[in-house]
Amino acid sequence: MPQTDDQTAGLLETMKNELQTSDWPREGSVVEAALMKVAPRAAYFDLGRFGTGIVFGAELMNAREAIKKLNVGDCVPAKIVAIDGEGGNIELSLSEAGKQKVWQAVKDLAENGEVVKVKIYGANAGGLMVELENSQLKAFLPVSQLSLDHYPRVGEDRQKIAEELKKFIGQEMNVKIIDVNPRSNKVIVSEREVMSANVKELLQKYEVGQVVEGLVSGIADFGVFVRFADNPEIEGMVHISELDHRLVDSPKEIVKVNDQIKVKIIEIRDGKVFLSLKALREDPWAAVSETYKPGQEVSGKVYKLNPVGAVISLESGLQGLIHISEFGGADEMKAALTPEKSHKFVVDSVKPEEKRIILKLKK
Repeated sequence: MPQTDDQTAGLLETMKNELQTSDWPREGSVVEAALMKVAPRAAYFDLGRFGTGIVFGAELMNAREAIKKLNVGDCVPAKIVAIDGEGGNIELSLSEAGKQKVWQAVKDLAENGEVVKVKIYGANAGGLMVELENSQLKAFLPVSQLSLDHYPRVGEDRQKIAEELKKFIGQEMNVKIIDVNPRSNKVIVSEREVMSANVKELLQKYEVGQVVEGLVSGIADFGVFVRFADNPEIEGMVHISELDHRLVDSPKEIVKVNDQIKVKIIEIRDGKVFLSLKALREDPWAAVSETYKPGQEVSGKVYKLNPVGAVISLESGLQGLIHISEFGGADEMKAALTPEKSHKFVVDSVKPEEKRIILKLKK
């Protein structure tokens, strides 16, 4: 009895399902395809025991230049688009296979932790746009993944960061691939990972609490960079809060580039080392209760005016705070206090645990 159309459709569907669950190539997989012939509207490829593959329509247009370079019998990778394609042939895509092959190569590089070269073609405040060597694949290098040598030391001003990063356009860098996502067409790379592997090894000879000699290699709004004298490949950072026991408005008040200083290691983490300058200086707050008493008259120079009040540098090297309420408002405070000028004050309270000395105006 001849089969009905429904029976034929059901049989084809069953065969398709069986092929998808066997060792037969599945839709989305990449196979080796040997060129058989090129027709005006299609190109045919020998897939061995799997039959014949066809590239046609938009896929033929996308792969036309690549096909022109092929001779009959030449093999190329091809991605299976449909098992039951045009004329019962397996529908193929050469362009998609090429992309898939590139993505797989990038995944392998990431998994193996290999160092790759990239060329920088763009920049913004968030980082650098790069192209992977020997491929047209684009990637992104976040500013946080730059090595300390290339990290923009201009504070948090996004415009200044972008201007600094634009200087790298046209240059090449060695990086590691740290994230690959073909679906979102995203590759993230890191220069820091390349450097940190070597630095991590060098840091094994150091420990927290150790005092080292270094050279100030850079100054940023948030702190100071210091290269170790005995290991210049290691560059640590002294955060602004670790420069002195007093409030520091700018690191340039404490050090300048090329200064030779001693610093204490306070943390080693993820190939980075954090340092302290104030840890090597006697803490004046330890004996603050002996130096200052409530009601005591003191002389101090205005260090900084802020919305809360005024920071006053005292003769002992400590700082006190006089609240804006003492003046009635910001304008009155600015009229009464001149930055860098000395004034007379009275100690209102001393709070060693908070490292605070509260001052009042001398009546």
